[in-house]
Amino acid sequence: MAELSLRKVKKVYDNSVVAVHSFDLEIADKEFIVLVGPSGCGKSTTLRMVAGLEEITEGEIYIGGRKVNNVPPKSRDIAMVFQNYALYPHMTVYDNIAYGLKLRKFPKRVIDQKVREAAEILDITELLKRKPKALSGGQRQRVAIGRAIVREPQVFLMDEPLSNLDAKLRNQMRSEIIKLRQKVNTTFIYVTHDQTEAMTLGDRIVIMKEGYVQQVGTPQEVFHHPANLFVAGFIGTPQMNFFDARLLREGDRYSVELGGDGPTGTLRVRLSPEKEARLLANQVESRDITLGVRPEHILLSEGAEAVSTSVEVAEMMGSAVHIHVSAWGREVVIVVPVSEEESESENRFWRGAAVRFLFRGSASHVFDRETGMNLERQTEPPRVAEPAEDLAAEGAPDVPAEMADALPEPASQEQADPFAEDE
Repeated sequence: MAELSLRKVKKVYDNSVVAVHSFDLEIADKEFIVLVGPSGCGKSTTLRMVAGLEEITEGEIYIGGRKVNNVPPKSRDIAMVFQNYALYPHMTVYDNIAYGLKLRKFPKRVIDQKVREAAEILDITELLKRKPKALSGGQRQRVAIGRAIVREPQVFLMDEPLSNLDAKLRNQMRSEIIKLRQKVNTTFIYVTHDQTEAMTLGDRIVIMKEGYVQQVGTPQEVFHHPANLFVAGFIGTPQMNFFDARLLREGDRYSVELGGDGPTGTLRVRLSPEKEARLLANQVESRDITLGVRPEHILLSEGAEAVSTSVEVAEMMGSAVHIHVSAWGREVVIVVPVSEEESESENRFWRGAAVRFLFRGSASHVFDRETGMNLERQTEPPRVAEPAEDLAAEGAPDVPAEMADALPEPASQEQADPFAEDE
């Protein structure tokens, strides 16, 4: 097993298209790291540089203390699971899993033991004699994972392995990957655009935008203490509500004020002592801000200070209702938990129904109106890609053309394993 170190790693295509900017990350041995962000943010390019499938323009990558900038993929002691499975259609499941071990000249007895152990871990023992065409998408992905497991790599790379599956299979395979992590004691780097996968799988999450790292932290840290507006809006479902507001400092006390003249009126909320302490430490003065409040942290209330509005849309989600209302000139989403008795009764949140809401100061996030930074954090402003940059680099082929001649030829257009040793 091994730790990874990415130091000022940068990727430039055609001397002008910057896909990844100065990526710095230290990954501990046996840690599960998730790279997450929208399409084109540079997450898959970063993974491919770790794998050796993309050359590094600048910076250094170390695996287990060894610099691997110029080390070919097959010599890095890593295994990668691709989005498109990359199975040989003319081989059985057993032979697909065993293929890399056969190229390495492992004894048949050792190969058989490793294949069957991997199949048992992934619950595909009864599928070993089948060919890929007789498998479902989820089963094919398990076979691809099994092929990686048997090699017992120092680092396990996964590039959006669940994106081709339907919603039910994605949920099932996500739980299988959590179980797999407990059984396979190695370092994982997992790429996804799905923030639910990131939150449920990762020990730490690396959130990227336009080639820059926006925040690195545990799921709890990025959810409760987002570094900036992008992270706050990207992490969490439904998305965080944002309001134009005014931060008011009165001595050592802070409050936020929303609204003014209009049907919704004005709401003033004092921030929690913990938030006040962090704002004081950063010497934050009164200013215009963007206020963020998560839908689940907005509470229905009949109190005199609550804001009056009416329901425009109500989405019944089973254990909760997502209601959409208008306040201060924008849409606000509120998550209202419902009991079993309420879920079976007639919906009380019909269109036009009057509701009143408020939120606590402990659940409020204050962001600088200009930079988008969380005013409770002492960090640099978020970096934004230059206009000339093309963010389509995520779509690069899984196996570069310069490697194709070194790979065994598969019997169809599905790709071979680029990390298997040559015969």
